[in-house]
Amino acid sequence: MATAAKETPARSMGHLALHYGKAEDGPKAAKLLSLLGLVETQVLPLPDGNFYRYVVDNEHFARGDGIVYLSALPERQLKLIEAIHDTFKVGTDNEHEAVQGWRQMLIEDPESSFHFGFLLNSLEDLERITLDLKERAENDPDLKGHIEIGLNRSRPGDPDVDARLDASPLFGDVTRCAYGRNGVQVFVKTDLLKAGQLGDGMVIELDYVFPDRENHILSIVEM
Repeated sequence: MATAAKETPARSMGHLALHYGKAEDGPKAAKLLSLLGLVETQVLPLPDGNFYRYVVDNEHFARGDGIVYLSALPERQLKLIEAIHDTFKVGTDNEHEAVQGWRQMLIEDPESSFHFGFLLNSLEDLERITLDLKERAENDPDLKGHIEIGLNRSRPGDPDVDARLDASPLFGDVTRCAYGRNGVQVFVKTDLLKAGQLGDGMVIELDYVFPDRENHILSIVEM
């Protein structure tokens, strides 16, 4: 019996365009994306900094979706960011209270502002990637001082999920919980990628949901 052809979805997520600041930060930002598990498919040298093309996995290598582009911020956008920082005294003793409040909001909830999430199908891969990043955040000269990592574990209630996370080398001592059950979140904050209201950093989220659960952190939100 002939196997039915797999139906192509009507639409999919096409691409995300990310930016770094200085030309010399391009290779560092590209290194971070590779460590997160993205697959580099092209590097195009340009006068103001390399242009990179990634896909989320090898299944998207020759497709037109699942793409992440990485390039240098245009000069006019850099000037706008500089003007914003000057106006609101960002990073100074006289930093505007609105900026201070926004920073505190991100400390309390890393996903409360602009961010982008990748879904992994292996908790072991997520643990391996994150533990490697934590080590590199302290010892890798390209990444030291450029990465902060936050963790959310699943809300308690499923004995199997709770036991697995209690035994996890990454989530075992984490007390902060996600807005839902049966999944975990890793927040990688970096200043190597320029985005958000101040244009000085970005949060990338790595997610995992436990299989065979009808409700999980990415299907239903709990407060």
